[in-house]
Parts: sequence; C-alpha cells; structure tokens
Amino acid sequence: MKDEAVSLVEHLTELRKRIIWVLVVLVLSMIGGFFAAKPLILYLVSEEPAASLNMPLNTFSPWDGIRVFMQFAFAVGLCFTLPFALYQLWMFVQPGLTELEHRSALRYIPGTVLLFLLGVAFGYFVVFPMAFYFTSTVTKSLGLTETYGISQYFTFMFNIVLPMSILFELPIVVMFLTKIRILNPQRLKKMRRFAYIILVVIATVVTPPDFISDILVAIPLIILYEVSVLLSGNIYRKQLEQKRKWEEEYGEGAVPASE
Repeated sequence: MKDEAVSLVEHLTELRKRIIWVLVVLVLSMIGGFFAAKPLILYLVSEEPAASLNMPLNTFSPWDGIRVFMQFAFAVGLCFTLPFALYQLWMFVQPGLTELEHRSALRYIPGTVLLFLLGVAFGYFVVFPMAFYFTSTVTKSLGLTETYGISQYFTFMFNIVLPMSILFELPIVVMFLTKIRILNPQRLKKMRRFAYIILVVIATVVTPPDFISDILVAIPLIILYEVSVLLSGNIYRKQLEQKRKWEEEYGEGAVPASE
C-alpha cells in the first residue's frame, strides 16, 4: 500500500511538472502572440467578410482593444503550444504504454497537429464567412443598421474557428482507438445514430446561439464521423489480414504480438 501511495505521488508530481512546462510555453507563446496580434488584426479586418461591411469596426468599451489582443495572443499561443503539449502528454503516458500503443501514439502526433490546422482553416475560410453573411442578411432584411464592435466580430469568429479546430481531431482519435482495438468499424456503425445526436448537441453548444451556425458545424462533424468510420475500416481490415497471416504461420487462435 505504501509503495502504491509513493508511486501515485510520483505520478502526480511528474504530471504537475509537465503541466507547468506546458503553461510556461503557453505564456511565452502568448507574449509572442501580442507582437503578432496587430498585423493579424489589421490583415483580417481588411479581408472578407469584414471588408464587405464598408465601415470601420467600432469599440464599445475601453477594454475592447485589449480583449481582442488577448484573444489573438491566446490563439497564437495555442497553435504553438499544441505540439509541445502533445509531446509532454506522450512523455507522461509513455512508460505505461505497450509496444503497439507506443508506436501508434507517436505516429499520430503529427496528424493531430495537421488536423488542428485544417480545422482552423476550414472554420475561418468556410464556416465563419457563411455564418457571418447569413446573420448579416438577416440583419439587413429586418431593416437594421449594421454597426459591429471589433470585440464582438472577433469573438464571433473565434467561437466558430477554435471549436472547429478541436473537433477536427475526431478522425485521429478514432484511428488511434481502432489501432489499440478499443473501437472497430462495426461498433462505430452501430453507434452512428447516437453519434449523430451527440455531434449535433456539441455543435449547438460550441457555436453562437443561432441556427445556421449550429447546422454549419454539425454537417462537417457528421462528415468527419463518416470519414472516421472509413479510416477505422481500413485499419481494421489490415488487422484482420495480419491476424490471418499470423494464424497461418503459428496456428489458429494465435494473436499477433504487435502490428
């Protein structure tokens, strides 16, 4: 019992150290993000959809400018911290992984970063403009004058882009769980109806409170789920083929030690 308590304390101490390092990198990245914030803000307000407003973005509070700088600093810091955070997570769980899990986890870290960036790009270039133009059309149809605050504009943008970037990790999660034999395509297909409901609920929670944003996020998530099923099926077929070859060589019922 005493050895278990010591082991738990050691694990918690190790976890605390790695969390502190991630926070340190995040803070340093955010400091760098403050310097990158101004050119990014000036660029984005000069591009669509902000450029289509034909009017300046306003501030409605003395804190609006600082709030926008903080949002961009955090976004830049998150992008730079993500690979480091994944590496720290990998180093923490590495001692407890089997050889199969060890190789699988390491292999998917680059894909995780790539899908995060793809989620940012999809959220900004596809979902955000569609949501913005829809809400702008509704505003004009009601005869209202469009006067937007810069803080509200970028908050609307980040509320769509950041959740999309995180939710784009779904295929990687499914592939990893299939690789370590927790999920398989048959199970994913049986879960499809419930998964769709959960994804719609997630889309509703992470987006601004308007119907079009919910739909624009839910549809890509459902597509991502179906892509995940296909990727899971590809991995599962390779596993079955490897198992078949292994059984032919070592006898029926033999299980491959690793992939």
